[in-house]
Amino acid sequence: MTKEFLNGLRAVTCVGAALTGTPLLAENASISLQSTTSTANSGLYDFILPLFTQKTGIGVNVVAVGTGQAIKNARNGDGDVLLVHARPAEEQFVAEGWGVQRFDVMYNDFVIVGPSADPASIAGLKDAPAAFKRIAETRASFASRADNSGTHEKERELWKIAGVDPVAASGTWYRETGSGMGATLNTAVGMGAYALTDRGTWISFGNKGDYRILAEGDAGLFNPYGVILVNPQRHPKVKAKEGQVFIDWLLSAEGQQAIASFKVNGQQLFFPNARR
Repeated sequence: MTKEFLNGLRAVTCVGAALTGTPLLAENASISLQSTTSTANSGLYDFILPLFTQKTGIGVNVVAVGTGQAIKNARNGDGDVLLVHARPAEEQFVAEGWGVQRFDVMYNDFVIVGPSADPASIAGLKDAPAAFKRIAETRASFASRADNSGTHEKERELWKIAGVDPVAASGTWYRETGSGMGATLNTAVGMGAYALTDRGTWISFGNKGDYRILAEGDAGLFNPYGVILVNPQRHPKVKAKEGQVFIDWLLSAEGQQAIASFKVNGQQLFFPNARR
């Protein structure tokens, strides 16, 4: 059913291309994209979405929240497309019938940042759980998003591997912000705390002070992003045709090149990895 549904959408898209010279030129059409604060805060959407809209005539309204909230919103039908970074949760979203199909779209990685003084002595570590364990053992301050975002999910995974329950120390050395990535980084810098962040947000973050990346390179810090069409069979109001046009553009050579071309201070923030 899923493949047949997608093939039907793409057939409509091909007809649109033949008639208009674009995948689907839709005047004043728009879709709602449930996505993460990391992609929005980095400036990626400000760069790539105008290119998509210029080509197709379809506007994209981004709702930037943590991945957990974005998935919840999409499950409730409050969005046409989902673009987030918590693969197990994304696959569960599709398996439960809320999404049509998940596609890899891009990736970057997570890094652990902190003050140059580095009170837990984690600089240079490539073992992220070991870095977390040192932070806990020294009771050095750590700022957590604590918002069920993709970053928060990765953080909880690392604490579990490290054998540490940081929530038991909530309010002491472990501080839960309940905020997005940018706001959490501001909190971390303000209180001299370590934080886990995606590299894209860190590169574009403007309030670094004496902060720097202290631990990176662990294979477990890989950070893939997936894109999913919300299932119109569950939510008939979903703009499936326009949403599929957006997904197809992201996965196309043009969309992938747009992602790769987005840089801040000469540094590439996201790396395309679509496989069709």
